[in-house]
Amino acid sequence: MERTKTILFPEIEKVIGTLDFETITAERKIILQPLIDFIQDKARNRQEIRLNLICTHNSRRSHLSQVWAQTAAAHFNIKNVFCYSGGTEATALFPMVVKTLEQSGFKIKTIAAGNNPIYDIKYGENQHPIIGFSKTYDDDFNPQSEFAAILTCSQADGGCPFIAGAEKRISITFEDPKAFDNTPQQAEKYQERSLQIATEMFYVFSQIKSY
Repeated sequence: MERTKTILFPEIEKVIGTLDFETITAERKIILQPLIDFIQDKARNRQEIRLNLICTHNSRRSHLSQVWAQTAAAHFNIKNVFCYSGGTEATALFPMVVKTLEQSGFKIKTIAAGNNPIYDIKYGENQHPIIGFSKTYDDDFNPQSEFAAILTCSQADGGCPFIAGAEKRISITFEDPKAFDNTPQQAEKYQERSLQIATEMFYVFSQIKSY
């Protein structure tokens, strides 16, 4: 079956055009393969594909991973993909993550303010928005069973040896851009991490055959 492309915002399409799978090392592709296998198995059986991207504070890497994974699924027209994120504790989605995603073309608005704001994150005019806010991975907002738990930081990976309800536990860790907060390199490093995550998530979904 031929894949028809979802219409994404033009600015996001431009970013997608710059993503280079050649920058992903052979070692890294081995790390990504279990996620490809999980998604492919679900797609083959026409089952819902639930991905819960997990980091310690659910403030940076897990949100970037959730947003880019959902966008990649839409881009490659992989159906029934539902991406979530969570932490071992709830804090707040870090404002620099919002700014970084906006620079890549996402349209984001705050739908609830406070210590843990809730954001509406859109990647296309007719696409259902991603709801972004910090929560624990087992929050009621997230799936309770039949999902893949993807650990995006080494601290959460080490701290969560068991995740209730997960069909599969996959470790795909990223360096934390938080190390560059309040430095002249902050914006550059957040963008760098965002694009690395985008490249890897688009690579993952590029490997999926639709049925």
